[in-house]
Amino acid sequence: MGAGMKRILVLGPGGAGKSTLSKKLAAKLDLPLIHLDQHHWQPGWVPMDPEKWPAVMAELTARESWVMDGNYASALDQRLAVADVAVFLDFNRWKSLWGAFTRVLKQSGQVRSDMAPGCPERFDAEFFIWLWNFPRDSKPELESAFARHPETPVVRLRSRRAVDAWLAGVTD
Repeated sequence: MGAGMKRILVLGPGGAGKSTLSKKLAAKLDLPLIHLDQHHWQPGWVPMDPEKWPAVMAELTARESWVMDGNYASALDQRLAVADVAVFLDFNRWKSLWGAFTRVLKQSGQVRSDMAPGCPERFDAEFFIWLWNFPRDSKPELESAFARHPETPVVRLRSRRAVDAWLAGVTD
């Protein structure tokens, strides 16, 4: 797998490794990398003006090729309509919580390379609640979007081992 993939979505709960996989895929396939968090967040964890978000998404998705990570349900249909494949890190909440927790331990107070400037790593109640409720709230939204876009294949990976095995099979 890999040949012909020019637009790849990477989706899943926080802490699952979306950004890490996206970086590896972009490097392996020599594709531009788009971290949606860098476009959505402003310094101090202020979200972008919701009225501007559709234009930003239109510009990003119109690009010829990309590996794009981030869920952002409001623009999911737009991205699935043009993606060659969606990679869904379908991890259970405990794996995701562990991934997020270890990331915070390693990078607390630092701005990650996949994050917007002025948004240091943190683990607050709002993020914890979103992550805990991902299987109940966000996963059904993803599943519905996948059903609306049967033309876009979905690669569902349920463990870090599965991610590594799939990535090893990706060729340019």
